Amino acid sequence: MFSHIVYFDLIDKSSEKVDELINACNKYLNDHDGTVFYAAGPRCEEMQRDVNDREFDVALHVIFENKDQHDAYQVADRHLAFIAEGKPNWARVRVFDAFC
Repeated sequence: MFSHIVYFDLIDKSSEKVDELINACNKYLNDHDGTVFYAAGPRCEEMQRDVNDREFDVALHVIFENKDQHDAYQVADRHLAFIAEGKPNWARVRVFDAFC
């Protein structure tokens, strides 16, 4: 399997903009071919241990059956529409891709 984890740091960190990004994830990024697991959600505010990275507002987790399906997702129209719609409010995006 192939894991695609993305952490979004927003310019406007309001709860409305966080919800807007999560809703866009749910609209554009779920149910792509080869998706084994999908989730998008806000940072858990109560987790404040020294090891917790708190420099993000929304996390996206997508597990694909294999890397080829991930690669197809990257150029899919829905994924590209998600980027075009959301990018103006992204201060930083960190992507962690790994085999699992």
